[in-house]
Formats: sequence, C-alpha cells, structure tokens
Amino acid sequence: MKNGNDLRITLIQPDLYWESPQKNRNHLEEMIDSIGGPTDLIVLPEMFTTGFSMNALALAEPMDGDTMQWMKKKAAELDAAVCGSVITEDAGGRYNRLLFVQPDGSYATYDKRHLFLIEGEIGVFEPGKERVIVNFRGWRIALYICYDVRFPVWSRNQKDTDLALYVANWPASRTQVWQTLLKARAIENQIYVAGVNRVGSDGNDIDYCGDSLLVNPRGEVMHRLENREEVITDTLSMESLESFRIKFPVGNDADDFRLL
Repeated sequence: MKNGNDLRITLIQPDLYWESPQKNRNHLEEMIDSIGGPTDLIVLPEMFTTGFSMNALALAEPMDGDTMQWMKKKAAELDAAVCGSVITEDAGGRYNRLLFVQPDGSYATYDKRHLFLIEGEIGVFEPGKERVIVNFRGWRIALYICYDVRFPVWSRNQKDTDLALYVANWPASRTQVWQTLLKARAIENQIYVAGVNRVGSDGNDIDYCGDSLLVNPRGEVMHRLENREEVITDTLSMESLESFRIKFPVGNDADDFRLL
C-alpha cells in the first residue's frame, strides 16, 4: 500500500467470451498484467469466466477449481486481493458467488442475495443469506453482486463499511439506472463505491456498455469507464473518508434496524 490510510483499487472492465472459462482467464490475465504499477485490490465483473449464463449444470466450478487456483496465483504474484463472481458448486447447490481472494491464499465468499427473476436466476442458483464484510488492509469492504444495488436496505452501511463493491453484468439498456444507483449507495452510506461491469455482447444477444464507476462518499464520480475494454487504478483515502464523516455526520442520525 502507498501508506496506512490509502487503498489502491483497480477496476477491470473486459469483454467476455461466452461460456469459455479458460479463454476468459487468459484474457483477464493479460488485462491484469497491463496494470503497470502496484495495487491492493483488483475487481473483476460478475460471472467473469462465463458471461451471465444460466447453464449452471455445465459451468459450475468447485471451490477448489481452476478459477480459484488462478485467482490465488494472481493474488500472490501481485500482493493484491483479486475478486469477482463465478458460477460455483458447493455442497450440492449452485451459486452466483463472489470470491474475494487475498495474497496469502485466504478468501471470503458472498452469494448473490437478490437473484434476477427476469433472466432466470431463480431456480438455477441458491440465494445468499448473509451480508459479507471483508477486513482487508485496514478497510472494511462490503461485497455485492449486480441486482443487489437496487436494494438499499441490504446495502445499508451499519457502521461497518468503508468501501462497497458491486460486480455486474448490467445491460446497456439500463445504464442510467446503474450509474444513478451506484452514486446513491455512496451518498446515503458515506462510503466509497466501486461498480464493475463488462462490455460487448453475450450469448443471449444482450449488449453491455461498461460504465464501470468509482464513486467517492460525496457521490462524485472519480472514474467512469467508457464503452470499451479498460483498466484503471486509483487511490482511496481513509483520511478523507473519516474527515468527511466527522464534518457531515449523517450516519449518527440513521435509523437502527436489523435484517431478519
């Protein structure tokens, strides 16, 4: 890390090969290797090995499968956490699962809570049951997947979050909604938000235009990636975040509640 108050974060916005895990790992490895400098955290999109496929029976990987081994390898090589969601099989169930892999090989997982009925996720994947906050290099990082961003109660900062990650395959037809919700989640929670999407078209002829965003706690867009493959790295400041929360302490007036 640059210093104890900073977190270097890299957003990777790729086009994806449809249902081709090895091709996608190879392509993303090239994009990761292009970063060109130190980073602490690399964020990949939702279902980054397959695209947004419901072919879970054929594509689901075990927790110790090829993608997990690849993520561990890249995390160790770069001394950075690597995260993104993968179609995963575990204990007989199939999940749209976000894997957060640290350089020492340890990892956390988050299963997508809000499955997207319109595209058929319900009945294919098991829904997640728990919010997941990862403590990494002094930052409390909340893990979410795509459709979760529409549900502010699930995304609520319960005084336990500094950065929220939303990995997605978000269609171009709803990009204004995507951008608006990411900014809203940052403002209402007084946190940094990173939303990482893909570009190109998938095997269902759905188009994606990227618009991956890095947003500060004031709701200001630090970066918006264009409709192309792109890699950006920026620094998040804990000192700036804490100073803003002290200056404008809206979190102190928030309602106290617990999710059932």
